[in-house]
Amino acid sequence: MQDQERRLFEAIGEMREDEAIELARGLLDGGADPLRVLELCREAMETVGKRFQCGEYFLPELILAGEMLEKIGAMAKPLIQTGAGGEAKKLGRVLIGTVQGDLHDIGKNIVTFMLDINGYEVKDIGIDVPAAKFVEEIREFQPAVVGLSGFLTLAFDSMKETIAAIEAAGLRDGRRIMIGGGQVDETVRGHTGADAFGTNAMTAVTLCRGWIGG
Repeated sequence: MQDQERRLFEAIGEMREDEAIELARGLLDGGADPLRVLELCREAMETVGKRFQCGEYFLPELILAGEMLEKIGAMAKPLIQTGAGGEAKKLGRVLIGTVQGDLHDIGKNIVTFMLDINGYEVKDIGIDVPAAKFVEEIREFQPAVVGLSGFLTLAFDSMKETIAAIEAAGLRDGRRIMIGGGQVDETVRGHTGADAFGTNAMTAVTLCRGWIGG
């Protein structure tokens, strides 16, 4: 990790918002890969999440971290889209959101960006999304794939409840559900009832390619 990258990682982890924004801007203006900058943000959020879980950070810090990363994402996203070489034919619809009880969004945002530039029509419904909202959005948007995001371990039960609500509404058949987040693994996938899990953005793209083409 280069010095400027390390400083960005530490600034996010230590909640130094102004410094983090300036460092991210400097990296992007200097030609750094925007996906690399976002990956650094995701790694820093793992530190924030661990500090939250051990009681060192609290909800206000999670909210501040989310706001910080939203600003960095807003700088990085246009650069990712510019590098994609123009509009691509949309391959299929993907609905994605962070489940209820979790405010993390940088991983979700990276997945959204990667699916978008790989030709999928993505609808991001945000963070702390109740199961009923997922059901409502699925009815309206009619996605082929639903992505449930969550970093905190408490999100796993929310994922399970959301998938159960989707099934109860009769919206599971013919539709694939993937989950992702900091601690997600095969055990968590089995607990939630999802079709698959991903540990990074490219896994999500690979899953969508296998399910709906691309």
